[in-house]
Amino acid sequence: MNNINLEKIKHVHFIGIGGIGVSAVARMMLEKGKKVTGSDASESRITGELLKIGAEVFIGHHTENISSDIDLAIYSIAVSPENPEMIEAKRRGIEIISYPEFLGVISKNYFTIAVAGTHGKTTTTAMVAKTLIDNNNDPTVIVGSLLSSGGSNFVSGNSKYFVVEACEYRRSFLNINPRILIITNIDNDHLDYYKDTNDIISAFHEFAGNVSEGGCIIADLNDKNITKALEGIKTKIIDFSKPKYETLKLNLKVPGEHNRKNARAVLVLVDVLGFDTDKAVKSLENFSGTWRRFEYKGKTENGAIIYDDYAHHPTEIKATILGAREKFPDKKLTIIFQPHLYSRTKLLFNDFISVLSLADRVIVTDIYAAREPNDNSITGKMLSDAVKVKNKNTLYISDFNEIASYLNKNSNNEDVLITMGAGDVYKVCGALVKVE
Repeated sequence: MNNINLEKIKHVHFIGIGGIGVSAVARMMLEKGKKVTGSDASESRITGELLKIGAEVFIGHHTENISSDIDLAIYSIAVSPENPEMIEAKRRGIEIISYPEFLGVISKNYFTIAVAGTHGKTTTTAMVAKTLIDNNNDPTVIVGSLLSSGGSNFVSGNSKYFVVEACEYRRSFLNINPRILIITNIDNDHLDYYKDTNDIISAFHEFAGNVSEGGCIIADLNDKNITKALEGIKTKIIDFSKPKYETLKLNLKVPGEHNRKNARAVLVLVDVLGFDTDKAVKSLENFSGTWRRFEYKGKTENGAIIYDDYAHHPTEIKATILGAREKFPDKKLTIIFQPHLYSRTKLLFNDFISVLSLADRVIVTDIYAAREPNDNSITGKMLSDAVKVKNKNTLYISDFNEIASYLNKNSNNEDVLITMGAGDVYKVCGALVKVE
């Protein structure tokens, strides 16, 4: 598996090509002149962009999508082993590798900078990418969102640097051996896979052990879970909550203390690499965010400001609300929240109630099941009813068009509306935004 010779591979097929990570690798293979095919359950902005740049994308997973000239099949870890394309690729004897495993293959040839953490890793990865690109360090980048400059989740570079977002789900990041590792935080997420917080900490501990000789770890040692994860790790550790950048006043475009922390981690990285800090500060202050991370979408007919955010964990929701309050202290804040996963909603139910209640108005819609089977023991209506006990200005509305209709009638220029969740709640924005 680790002996894959990319030079000899001519045709790569991606199972789950619409995934944010998998699609980045598909772009990379197109850039290298490979034939790229792939399949996904449904069309999306991402599959549409891949079609434009030369990929052949099939909607639906079918045996016939696996042709005899495929040299390598790369699959999303969200794909079931019973997937017909997985079965057919195995039957044909095609080499099959997961997306995280392939990241490991790629990273071996680079000076790899990995960004990990339960929250903030996408934004921090994008900040690192922008800082290096702006200062002519020409990195190759794979990030779990679309960068505001270029609108892609992949940047093709010609230097030795590879910047990659390293996801902890199912211990995916253990395939990567970084030279420098940034850890933003460790929290109680992905509990549909991990047994508990200690299990998550153990995964980060193992990943910290992957850092190559002569490398370092940049982390916030105020985070007790990070401190536990790094116990016994002999690699050099730099605490980004303590260095000279702690008191540096950054005038960031992206609001919130969480983003200032992300930026400080990047400045420590710049220091470690020996690059120009003043130039890095300018890059960070011009950073405007990424797709679905407090992304400005426009205004309604009545002047309400619309944002979209990927937050789907209570910690992320709280950070986004506090950031929005900081940016718009005089406006009323409405959160349109789509819970993501039955298991997450159930396990963190009380935490969701606490953080959603911080908004002036809350609209809860149905749970986005994603990879999970239907579970009637928990619903969006149940969450809405529970939030309403603390915040009377809470509604449950299941239909996206009905949500948009309600907000168009009941919002004005004193309101900020934020669609929030890891599912498809962003579609509400399309029905809200006034066409300029």
